[in-house]
Amino acid sequence: MTPVTTEVIRISTPQCEPGIGRVIRTPDSADLIPGVHVRPYDIWPDDRGYFLEVARMQQGLAAGFAPEETQVSAALSYPGTIKAFHFHLLQTDLWVTAQGMFQVVLVDLRPESATFGVKNTLYVGALKPWQILIPPGVGHGYKVIGENAGMLVYVTNRLYNPKDEGRIPYDDASIAYDWELQHK
Repeated sequence: MTPVTTEVIRISTPQCEPGIGRVIRTPDSADLIPGVHVRPYDIWPDDRGYFLEVARMQQGLAAGFAPEETQVSAALSYPGTIKAFHFHLLQTDLWVTAQGMFQVVLVDLRPESATFGVKNTLYVGALKPWQILIPPGVGHGYKVIGENAGMLVYVTNRLYNPKDEGRIPYDDASIAYDWELQHK
């Protein structure tokens, strides 16, 4: 068996102010990190459950995704789970919260950006069904909040490539994100 080696992506993380950053309450918020787009999606409930449309290729937030390179995946996480932070050099993510509630965290890791080091927090999911388009260079992660598991469906404009993905610990001191309950 041949060992698998992967290159480590190295970046300079910004020195962020401690806290949760700017809370995004509307899809058209002026506080959104540039390149991030948010759009509500419809849920059609009935007596059997519910239906939601994740994405239509070549339309909406996935309009620029080439079908031959698009990948659709899903992750189920238990309440209180934190998955953070990771980023991509080339890949764009489209996140759709299919079940549960999430505290989504974004941080601008692009040194050339006017908002380098800015953090956004979005509370999304069952009570706020939003799609979130996350461009390359924007670090992202989440915490499942509430008492139920969360299901995140993500559509990417590129097939998975470990050389395009970097990781930063959820408790990185330079990002200084406060994962504690905010409204005690």
